[in-house]
Amino acid sequence: MPKIRKPDWLKVKIPSSPEFYSVREILDRRGLNTVCKEARCPNMAECFQAKTATFMILGDTCTRNCLYCNVRHGRPGRVDPGEPQRVADAAGELGLKYIVVTSVTRDDLPDGGAEIFSETVAALRREIPGCRIEVLIPDFHGDVQALKKIIAAGPDVINHNIEVVARLYRAIRPEGGFDLSLNILGKVQVSGIVTKSGFMVGLGEDWEDIIELLKKLSAAGCRIITIGQYQQPTSSHWPVEKYYSPEEFQLLKEAALSIGFRKVESGPLVRSSYRAAHIVSFK
Repeated sequence: MPKIRKPDWLKVKIPSSPEFYSVREILDRRGLNTVCKEARCPNMAECFQAKTATFMILGDTCTRNCLYCNVRHGRPGRVDPGEPQRVADAAGELGLKYIVVTSVTRDDLPDGGAEIFSETVAALRREIPGCRIEVLIPDFHGDVQALKKIIAAGPDVINHNIEVVARLYRAIRPEGGFDLSLNILGKVQVSGIVTKSGFMVGLGEDWEDIIELLKKLSAAGCRIITIGQYQQPTSSHWPVEKYYSPEEFQLLKEAALSIGFRKVESGPLVRSSYRAAHIVSFK
């Protein structure tokens, strides 16, 4: 199939501001990874210039190989017990008050890395009193005890991305589970912690697939949703089937709000952590 030409609204400027380089220097100096850089997020320049970043803990190598993701996959290195404190120190140096923490998937660890998530939340609370923390977690293969560790740590928001519609899930995320992810969101909602999820469009889904997904997420108790355009990182990744227009993203936002979501961020360049502090401001 011939490659679809990328529309103008998806083209972003190359980062060049002093703020961008300042944030990158702080993160590099402390040996920290960000999903911004590892996943080639198109909003990296905007976020770095606003002195925000999504910290990616547990290394930079994922044990899974989802067909949409540009994060390195393979055999990860050892867990670094000093990483939680370095994240807290960097967040403090950057003057952050809303911090997002995510990770690669670590199926090689007994708890999937839940303990390091917990320690990172604790370090941030200790170093930056009054900060708000969002964690974007993997599925931990459905390990209830691992999820309980995350909930007990007390983040303000727990985000778990569903990523793609049900019909395409097995093909694009063969090592995950659609119902498993819905179950995780349901357990988070019962805990009383703000529940958030996100997904991409442009992978071959149709409107009915999207509406079905939104209804299932809503039924699971999810009240915050991000919807963004899938962009193929390399030729070996899943191809883009369609580029949605800004007007279509507005229609998706209206559909999500009508189904019952409290906050919706929907747009071509939206990613799960995009304007995260703003999107959870209803609490």
